[in-house]
Amino acid sequence: MKAQVFSVSGTKEGEVDLPLVFNTPIRSDLIHKAYIHLESHGFQIQGRYPNAGMDVVAESNSPPTGHHAARVARMRGGGGGRQGQGGGVAMVRKGRQAHPPVAEKVVHKLLNKKENRLALCSAIAATSSATFVKMRGHNLGKIESLPIIVSDQIESVSKSKELAKIFDSLHVTEDLERLENRLKRRSGKPQLRGRSTKVGKSILLVVKDAKNLSKACGSILGADVVEAKNLSVLDLAPGARPARLTAYSKGALEEIGKLKSPHLELMVTLQ
Repeated sequence: MKAQVFSVSGTKEGEVDLPLVFNTPIRSDLIHKAYIHLESHGFQIQGRYPNAGMDVVAESNSPPTGHHAARVARMRGGGGGRQGQGGGVAMVRKGRQAHPPVAEKVVHKLLNKKENRLALCSAIAATSSATFVKMRGHNLGKIESLPIIVSDQIESVSKSKELAKIFDSLHVTEDLERLENRLKRRSGKPQLRGRSTKVGKSILLVVKDAKNLSKACGSILGADVVEAKNLSVLDLAPGARPARLTAYSKGALEEIGKLKSPHLELMVTLQ
């Protein structure tokens, strides 16, 4: 399986053999499972102070005293304040929570290594399918074939202006412009919590060294860059939906070709 290689100016520089991982069957169900499990690793553990609502002086009217009063625990005191109010139990005002979250709860999910590797290979293979890329909502426009392979010169780009010209030569600008209508500010809770704007995902650049390129992608909305050794299902299938519009450098293809998985070994044996 071969793919066309483009220079940073958009001209063709020949063809390159794609690694065997691009022949992996596309498993949307497995990609979804891997995404859910990996996303849980970023959850923040939350808990409550064990004595919250319990640091009060309250006594219950039990056994009953015959004054026709409820047996709920009530605050003690010599007068004023919360004297006579219920306290220390879950059903009263300013009382404790009945079943609060505990910090000891394990909130991350475990995933088998072979499943994770197969899901990653499947997500990589999905980036070469124009059908899956269009189903996710990307605008391919004048892009002739997938995946997009770029020369290693792109790794030396450190300015957004230069990177924007490269995107224009690769016909990716149309997909970046697709996100402009999402910059409308939102009101309510999202705005209060610092999420007044929500921008989608556009092209993903997979390179061997992202030291310079990460600076250039900082001001281009929707564009991300990741090193091939750190590639994850979270990058290739945002929202657990394959497949994201992805461009690879030639050096990144060499790193991806080093992936080891039992299903890849089986494919080599069958060949």
